[in-house]
Amino acid sequence: MVPQLIILWVYIALLVVGGLMGFLKAKSKASLIASLAFAVPLALCAAGVVPATAADLVANILLAVLAAFFGMRFAKTKAFMPGGLMTIASAVALVLRLVLK
Repeated sequence: MVPQLIILWVYIALLVVGGLMGFLKAKSKASLIASLAFAVPLALCAAGVVPATAADLVANILLAVLAAFFGMRFAKTKAFMPGGLMTIASAVALVLRLVLK
């Protein structure tokens, strides 16, 4: 399997698990819905449903948007979980995907 796809699948798993944790611990439906709303298009890109040229662009844009969102959330709350962890995970996934391309 291509390293970019492995990175994307691991990130998708983290995103969904984080949404489930937010729902189970804080009863946050928004957390679950948002994680699934971003995980589905990322999974479609990783699964090859979206053409490869568009999939790379879409996945990188979504990762950048998520990095910015979680970064703003971390800056606002100063709580490492989940904002700080997901900021780092999003940025690392994006950078690795760009470097390994």
